[in-house]
Amino acid sequence: MAVIHISEEEAARDFAGLMSKVRAGEEVRIEGDSDVIAISKIASSKPGRKTLSEAIRLAEERALDVTLDDQFARDLEDVISLHEREARRDLWEE
Repeated sequence: MAVIHISEEEAARDFAGLMSKVRAGEEVRIEGDSDVIAISKIASSKPGRKTLSEAIRLAEERALDVTLDDQFARDLEDVISLHEREARRDLWEE
């Protein structure tokens, strides 16, 4: 991902172009005299939330030694079971 530096005036003059760059995955830094005023980049669809498989992948990539305790495993099984029951529930009968 490239970082693009532009002035306030340029951002105001071509906002559509700026947003096009952001949508393409670029990070745009809008600068004033000598300071960065704003940083614009594409937002995550689920900020801060990851699936369990994503979390495991990240842990493996970073060679983290992660151990799940028994209580966490039981809690996770309960969540999965509840989700499965909710998915099977016939909402038309309620």
